[in-house]
Parts: sequence; C-alpha cells; structure tokens
Amino acid sequence: MINDYQQQKTLRDSYDFCIVGAGPAGITLGLRLAAAGWSVLLAEGGGREHALQSQGLYACESTGLELYAEETRLRYLGGTSNHWAGRCRPFTPSDFTLAPPGELPGWPIPYSEIEGYLPAAMEIVDLPSGAEFHAMNTGLNGGDFEPDRFLLSPPTRFAQKYATALEQTKGLDVFINCNCVDLEFDTASGRLAAVVLSDYQHNRQRLVASNFILATGAIENARQLLNSQSLLAAGVVSKKGLVGGCFMEHLNIELGTFILKSGQDPEPRQYYTTDAFVDEYKAGKGNVTAVLLADVQTYGRTAEVKHFLENLACDMGISSKVEFVAKFSCPGDGVISTMIEQFPNLQSRISLLDEKDALGVAKVNVNWALSADDRHTIKCIGSELAQQFAEMDLGFVKLNDFVYDTSIPLKMAPHAHHMGTTRMAASPQYGVVDANCKVFGTENLYVAGSSIFAKGGASNPTMPLLQFAVRLADHLDAKMRAASGAAA
Repeated sequence: MINDYQQQKTLRDSYDFCIVGAGPAGITLGLRLAAAGWSVLLAEGGGREHALQSQGLYACESTGLELYAEETRLRYLGGTSNHWAGRCRPFTPSDFTLAPPGELPGWPIPYSEIEGYLPAAMEIVDLPSGAEFHAMNTGLNGGDFEPDRFLLSPPTRFAQKYATALEQTKGLDVFINCNCVDLEFDTASGRLAAVVLSDYQHNRQRLVASNFILATGAIENARQLLNSQSLLAAGVVSKKGLVGGCFMEHLNIELGTFILKSGQDPEPRQYYTTDAFVDEYKAGKGNVTAVLLADVQTYGRTAEVKHFLENLACDMGISSKVEFVAKFSCPGDGVISTMIEQFPNLQSRISLLDEKDALGVAKVNVNWALSADDRHTIKCIGSELAQQFAEMDLGFVKLNDFVYDTSIPLKMAPHAHHMGTTRMAASPQYGVVDANCKVFGTENLYVAGSSIFAKGGASNPTMPLLQFAVRLADHLDAKMRAASGAAA
C-alpha cells in the first residue's frame, strides 16, 4: 500500500528490508523481495508528482564541469524514470574484461554474473521477450566502428506501470514524502541499526530493519553515506575516500560538422566503437551519431529534460539552463555528437558542504572532472571517424579544434547518466561495495543503482542497473533463506 508519510506514520516495529529511494532500482527490489515473502519498507522522499519542496532538496554546488545536477534528476515516485527517454543497450563482455587506465581496476565480476538477468530487465522496461538489439545502419570500414545496436522502451514510467503492484503487493509498505536523514551504524555488531526518517515538518522516527538498501541515485547514495556521522566515526566511510569518488557521466561531445556527399543515404547514422578500436588506441568506448541538420532534434534523455524544464522554468528560475537544452544552432549540413565513456577518476567526486538543506542533511558539491585519458578517447574517436568518413567517400568532416588539440578547453554537455560514486570492487582498497553490492565494513547495508558501476561503458545505464537490481534481489532472498534455515 502507498501511504503519505506526511499524514500517516504507522510503521511496523521492524522490517526484513528497508529500501531508501523508489526509482527503477528501488521499485524493482521492493516488488521482488516482497513477492518472495519478505516484509519491505520502500521509502520515497518525494510525493506522487513533482513538487518544488522535494526537488529543492537536490540543490547543490559545482566546482567542476557543469552537470545540471539539480535539473536532470527528479525527486518523486518513480525517480528519474519520469523523464527517461527509453534507450536500452546491454553491457558486453569486454566492458567487464577491459580494465580502465590507471590504478583503479574494472569490474570484480565477469559479465556472466549479469548476463542471465538481461531477459528480466528487458521485461521490466517493456521490451519484447527475445527481441534483438538492432542496428539503424551498417558499420564503417577499418574495423573501428560497428553499427550501434539498441532498443527503445516505450519508455517505462515506473510509478505508473507498477502503481497497482505498489498498492497491492503483500508485505510491501510504500511511504511517499518519507525522507531518510541519517544512517545509524552500530560499530559493535558491524550492522546498520536503523535509518532516521523525517517528514517535511521535521517529525522524525527511527526505522529498524534486518537489511538496508540505498537506491537514491549516484549523487544521493554517496551523500547518504557521507552524511552519516556514525559511519564516519566507525571508519566505514571517509570524507576523502572512495565514497563519492569516481563520479562518471557519459560525455556528450559535439565532435564537429560534416557535409554528406551527393547520393549518400541521408538517414541518421549511429556507430559504436569496436573492441579492436579500444584495444588499439587504449581508449574508452563511444557511440557516435551523425545527423543532417535538417533532421536535427534534441533527442534521448535531453529531449525529455527539455520538455520537463520548459514547463518549470518560471517557477524554478532556471531559464538560462533551459536555453542550454532548448536551443540548437550549428553550422554545416550535419552534426556529429557522441555518448562517450568516462573513465573512473578519484578527482571527479561528490563531497559534502557545511551548509545543510531544509531537513538538516549536508548539501552536496559536485566536482565533475575529466582526465587526460578521457581527452585521449575523444581525440581518437573523432580523428578515426573523420578518416573513415573520407576513406568510404561518405562526405567531408570538419572536427572542432578542441577534439584534436587537447590544450583547448572542451565544449561538452552531460547526458544525465550519473554513475560510479559507490563503485563495486574486490576490496575496500578500490571500491565501496563488494561483488554482492554490500558496503565494505558493514554486514547489512547494500547499494543499488548505477552508483555501483566500476566502469560506465558507453551504454545507457537504466537497463544494466536493473540487471544488477534483480541479481541483488536474488542474492538477498537466498541470504535470508539461508539465515532462516540456520536459525531453525
């Protein structure tokens, strides 16, 4: 049943699971764990619809590249699925076998650990069973770019699709306007003892559960951990450690313009870097889209954000930021844009400010930063693409100077794909959660969503994060059944 915490605060004395955050990952976990017979509290800080009071708690500062972090996240039931564009592409084996440059490792698990959960994730986002991820076009010569393969979800709006299930699933208590303001860790037992919940009038209570799961997005998951004084005191979290570090986004780079030769197919072309390209250039992966200017429209997540922001610009005072996504003016006959992988980088991080929000939780500073390896990826993708266009006699490409000259400041934009702030690793030396998404140094605190990504790849994160969520639900169900059997 869905309850409004502002009006009704009757909770059970204890739950098997407390899940903080009711976006795609949280809703998926809540429904699956409750269906398995466990008692579950799903706590969502926002209401059923967008409200400035809730959205205002996402206000943050930035000392790095502009992320538009306040505007591209949604804080109400269903989370950011409420403006998801629906693009789906799975990870591939090489995302798990190719390590990033530098000292940080990649995934501590093989691709096979999530491969079997792809059908379940596809069903969750309304993709046909057994559907093939298809290509719009053929690839390029040279073996560096293959056709991008993807499917489009309707897109699934989780609050709407699962409304009946959230109301009627036995054992599941959903509370909206129910904000988590603290995590209470017990050093003696190594367990999270409780979360502190609050309404918007600062009425608070402790919620006890056997297991806790943070599913509030990459920025907020890190914020919740860093805000807990008991986790800091126990050494589970440190302000300059890995929690909040390695914040990753997908890089939206305007590589340049092109003129398509007469007789060539004018349809949009989408390419994806091959494993051979990544190996040859020691670069990251990337999707490249070439679209004639006459056909250019804001697309994907940016289109959904654009429409959403246009309706809210006056109320929120963000007309200048709407201009960023609403206007499009480029020279030439066509434009080449990207969705490029960002490598994990400890300097790209989420940290806390001394200033508190309206509920007394420390506000966030986002320092979104790129590395020399990221600039290398952009340069290699742009240069090789231009060369392939010329060799195949498709047309003429003019790269922007910042693509090949890394001394020039980069012109870029975010994709609203926040990842990596509680990265998965084999040990706490390199990450925040283990292979089963459990926070190192704790016995019962887990993290869900794309904040666990050790590498971001160049795939849209929604469907892969659902694969991990289903995997986590299976693991926690098995863990609880094993514990029940041992107790019996």
